[in-house]
Amino acid sequence: MNVEPIRSEAMVRVSRGALRENIASILRGATDIAIDVRRDACGHGADLVAGVAHELGIRIFAEGDDPHGARSLAPLDAVYGLTGRGVPAMTLVAPVLSTKPLLQGEGVSYGYRFTAERDTRIALVSGGYAQGLVRAIGGTAEVLLNGARCRIVGRVAMDVHVVDLEGAEAAAGDEATLFGAADSQLLAAWAHATGMTELELAACVGLGVEREVVA
Repeated sequence: MNVEPIRSEAMVRVSRGALRENIASILRGATDIAIDVRRDACGHGADLVAGVAHELGIRIFAEGDDPHGARSLAPLDAVYGLTGRGVPAMTLVAPVLSTKPLLQGEGVSYGYRFTAERDTRIALVSGGYAQGLVRAIGGTAEVLLNGARCRIVGRVAMDVHVVDLEGAEAAAGDEATLFGAADSQLLAAWAHATGMTELELAACVGLGVEREVVA
């Protein structure tokens, strides 16, 4: 019997259906527009976004195009479903690598910026600043893990981060959602913590990890 190996890296899933729904909604309000797909469509995949735009009969504005000949460009928050405009097209997920108890007074991550106020259990989750997670989200943002919101604690490291399970169930191989359609407020918390826009944050991640296209 073949057993698939447990995934060990963070990745993004980009929904073709969400892109199509968002772009179709934009077209209902304006037709003489184009979609900017530069910078790999802000990490969503230029080929994917251009393909959806072509299916719907809308032009694109790509790398190398003459900026003076550009049509009115569609608002990118609306194209990608950010800031409450449409359906979030990108979802960032990452596997739990391990879990362990953390006793009252013990700390985690660089400099032990987080120390447990009570006995708890923590999870080491793949994904760090090398994959586009901004370090400022440590101690502020949350992940969705088996239906529970769990806070990221301590400093975000290069390739991993730590979450406080606070009673939630989790095991190695479980998938955490860092942001996406399942809970649009997760990315909003990143924006609040960092001072960056949701579009900037999504682009940082989308350009830094493996990407998968889903329905």
